[in-house]
Amino acid sequence: MTEAITASGLRKSYQDKVVLDGIDLSVPAGTIFSLLGPNGAGKTTTVNVLTTLIKADGGTVRVAGHDIATEAKAVRAAIGVTGQFAAVDELLTGQENLQLMVDLNRVPAKHGKRVVDELLDRFDLTGAAQKPASTYSGGMRRKLDLAMTLVGNPRIIFLDEPTTGLDPRSRRTMWDIIRGLVADGVTIFLTTQYLEEADQLATRVAVLDKGRLVAQGTPDELKRQIPGTHVRLRFATATELDSAARILPDATRDDDALTLRVPSDGGTKSLRALLDRLDEHSLSAETFTVHTPDLDDVFLALTGHTTEVVAK
Repeated sequence: MTEAITASGLRKSYQDKVVLDGIDLSVPAGTIFSLLGPNGAGKTTTVNVLTTLIKADGGTVRVAGHDIATEAKAVRAAIGVTGQFAAVDELLTGQENLQLMVDLNRVPAKHGKRVVDELLDRFDLTGAAQKPASTYSGGMRRKLDLAMTLVGNPRIIFLDEPTTGLDPRSRRTMWDIIRGLVADGVTIFLTTQYLEEADQLATRVAVLDKGRLVAQGTPDELKRQIPGTHVRLRFATATELDSAARILPDATRDDDALTLRVPSDGGTKSLRALLDRLDEHSLSAETFTVHTPDLDDVFLALTGHTTEVVAK
C-alpha cells in the first residue's frame, strides 16, 4: 500500500450549506499529513467522513486500500481515531481504561496484560496506572487517549487537534510520540490549530478554506509560493539609519525601531552583496536577521483573511 488515503471529489452538505466542495486528497503510507484551516473550514467533517462516522454526499474515498462506502468495516479495522477531546473514562484508572479497550478489541487474554503494560510504559504512564483518570493532567489524558487508540494496532491514525490546550512541554512530548509512531510505519492524518505543529511534524500539508483545498504540498513548497523573504537591519543611531536608507532605496524603514527591511532572496550571494554595500559606505548594522515566510504567512495569503489558527 503506497497510498494510505485517497479521496477524489469528496463532497458533503448540510441542507443548503456546502461543507466540503470537491476535495481531492492523497496521503502516502508511513507519513504525517496535516490538514489546516480556519474554524468552520470543514476539517472535522473531513475526518468524520474518512473515518466512516458520517457519509459523504459524493466522491470516492479509499482508506487503507478499502472503499469507505462499501468496505466500512474493513476501514474501521485498519484505523484509529483520537478526537479533539480525550475520550477516557474518568471513573476508571489508566490501566482500567486500557483494559477496557483490550476487551473491546477482543485481544486474547494471554496477550492483554502484556499489551496494557507495554502501552503504559511507552507513554510513561506506569506510575499513574492505578490512579483514576480524573486525577490526570491534560497531557496525561491525551497520552492515555492515544494509547487507547493503539490497542487495536491501527495502520492509520486520525488525530483531530491532539495538542489543543496542552502546555508547551506536553505538546512536545506528544510530538515525540507521533514521530515514533511514524517511525514504526504508522500513517498519521493530523488536523491542528497550531501552524508550528504542522511545520514541525508534517511531510505534507493541505490548506482547507470554505470547503475547498486551496493548496497542498510540503511545508517548504508552500512557503516558497509566498513572497516576503527579507533582511532586517537594525542600526545603533538614527543617523546611521538615514545613511543606510539613502543607499538602500528599496528598503522599508521603521524609525522607532531603527530598522530597515530589505527585500532579499535570503541566499548567501545576496547577503554578501548587501553587507559589502554597507561596508563601502562605512556603515555597520548592529544586528541583522533573515526572515522567511512561515506557515502563518502561507495561511493568510491563501485564505485571504486573518488566521483563526494559532501561530505558536
